Amino acid sequence: MKLGINIGYWQRDPEDATETVLAAERQGYDSVFTAEAYGSDAFTTLAWYGARTSRIKLGTAVVQMSARTPAATAMHALTLDALSGGRLILGLGASGPQVVEGWYGVPFPKPLARTREYLDIVRKVWAREEPLANDGPHYPLPYPGGAGLGKPLKSITHPLRPDIPVYLGAEGPKNIALAAELADGWLPLFVDPQQIDALFGGSLAGRRPGFEITATVTTVVAPLEQALAWAKVPLAFYIGGMGAKEKNFHLDLIGRLGYAEEAEHVQKLFLEGRRDEAINAVPDELADSISLLGPLERIKERLELWKASPVSTLLIAGVKDEPTLRALRELVDA
Repeated sequence: MKLGINIGYWQRDPEDATETVLAAERQGYDSVFTAEAYGSDAFTTLAWYGARTSRIKLGTAVVQMSARTPAATAMHALTLDALSGGRLILGLGASGPQVVEGWYGVPFPKPLARTREYLDIVRKVWAREEPLANDGPHYPLPYPGGAGLGKPLKSITHPLRPDIPVYLGAEGPKNIALAAELADGWLPLFVDPQQIDALFGGSLAGRRPGFEITATVTTVVAPLEQALAWAKVPLAFYIGGMGAKEKNFHLDLIGRLGYAEEAEHVQKLFLEGRRDEAINAVPDELADSISLLGPLERIKERLELWKASPVSTLLIAGVKDEPTLRALRELVDA
C-alpha cells in the first residue's frame, strides 16, 4: 500500500505547506493532493508545491467540474503535467447542488451524464487526434448559437502525456460505478476499510486492472480522546455544512456507514448554529472507523484494517511534521 498526503484547501491562516510536502517527498511518499471548495483553487497550490519538488506525484482531490469548462480543465492539467515532468493525477468531482448552483451559477442536475461527457472531452483535448467537437447536451462544442463563428479546434500545445490519469471523487454507488467504468481511480472520502467491499463491492466490480483506490484518512497521533476530538471537527462540518439540508451527499454516505440517525442529529445541531454540540454529537465509533487515531502503537493495529482492504493508497490528512510522517511510513512498510 502506497502513502500520500492530502493537504486540503489553502487558506491564509495556516502556514505554507511546502515544508510538509518536501518532508513527504524525502520520506518516500508517493503523492500530495490539494483540494478546493469555494475559496482557494486546487491547481495553483499544486503548481506551487510542484515547483519545489521533483519526484512526488501531484494530485487534485478534487477539482470541481462546474468551476471550469472541460477544455479549461484539460488545459490546466496538460500544462501542470508537462511542467512537473509527468507527475499529475487529475481528480475530478461533481460537488453538490449548493456549491454548483450557489457558487458557480450553473445547473446541478444529471451529474452522472455531465461527468461522462466532461471526461470524454478532457481526454479528447489531450489525445489531439482531431479538432475538438462534442454533440452532447451538457458541453456542446462548438457552442450552438452565440456569434455563430465557433469552430472545432485542436490544442496548440502537445501534452507531455496524452493519457494523464483521471480519478473521480465519488460517494454514491452509481457515481462510484461510473469511476470504475471510465476512470483510472477512485478518491473516496469518509470510508470504513472494513465496509468497502460490502457497501461498494458491486459498484467496483467492473474496475480494470491497475485501478487505484486512493482514500483520504484523517490521521492524528495523540492520546485517543484528544485525537477523536480533532477528527470529529471536519466530520461535523461536512455532515452539517457541506451540502444543503435537503441534499447532502456526505450525510447520505455516513448513513450508509450505519449512522443515519446520528448524522441527521449532527446536521440539525450544525444548521442551528450549535457547532460545538454538533462536533460532540459525532459518534466516537464513526470517527475512529474512518480515521487513524491515537498513539502510534494503536495506529499500527488500525493500519492492518486498511492493508486488508482494497485501498491502494492512503492519503494522510492532518500530519505536518517529518518525524510523524516517517513513523507512519515505517508502520506501513512493516
